[in-house]
Amino acid sequence: MVMFLFLVVALAVVVSAVTLAVVGGGESGPLPEAAPERLHDPLPPDRPVGRADVERLRFPLAARGYRMADVDDALSRVAAELAERDARIAGLESALAGAQAAAHVRLDKPVHPEDQP
Repeated sequence: MVMFLFLVVALAVVVSAVTLAVVGGGESGPLPEAAPERLHDPLPPDRPVGRADVERLRFPLAARGYRMADVDDALSRVAAELAERDARIAGLESALAGAQAAAHVRLDKPVHPEDQP
């Protein structure tokens, strides 16, 4: 019984010493605050986002998953660029449809020799 009591007290002393060393009672003082992990390879600011950029994108983990600010920024950027591309595609498709309609009208119109230069 005495040996068991001695082991329990020794274990409590060791746990207390380790806890004090980690919390701040050690030789070098308290542990420094860890800087929050940030996004290492953000989306490129100088060119449009490509497929490879999105595939390479990895968000650092935070205490409860991902850092919401990093995820929100990346998703906002991708959404804005996708909207811009969709608008550009719609404009190009509209211009193509207009050009095709104009070409179709020209082909249907008979050519008169007096109309040529």
